[in-house]
Amino acid sequence: MSAVKRENINDKDIQVILGTLLRAGVIISMSIVLVGGIIFLIHNKGVITDYKVFKPELSKFSSIAAIFKGVTTFHGDAIVQFGILMLIFTPIARIVFAIFSFFIEKDYLYVLIGFIILAIITISLNGGLAH
Repeated sequence: MSAVKRENINDKDIQVILGTLLRAGVIISMSIVLVGGIIFLIHNKGVITDYKVFKPELSKFSSIAAIFKGVTTFHGDAIVQFGILMLIFTPIARIVFAIFSFFIEKDYLYVLIGFIILAIITISLNGGLAH
């Protein structure tokens, strides 16, 4: 009977950690986006942007390496995009933590399913199969 209680406590603790991870990821990414937005507005005050024509080729920060380079030089739009990347990687961190928790519990079917989900997300983030 005590082994069952101990297992439930571990499951509850894991769920609390996962919930905290998601909450912290969202709060941190939101804070990064807010700081980046403030920096962007300070550096670009008075600039009028034409939103009628969208030209994606003009984007300076279209790769992860360019975003990191822009963050190191305190470009506001790069910091905003970094915050969005953090928001994207928050559920991925949750999946990785879930894989470790399933591995600790010796639930190898869910470890395999977690790796399959992680592979699908990785393929999708790298441009999918169409490119």
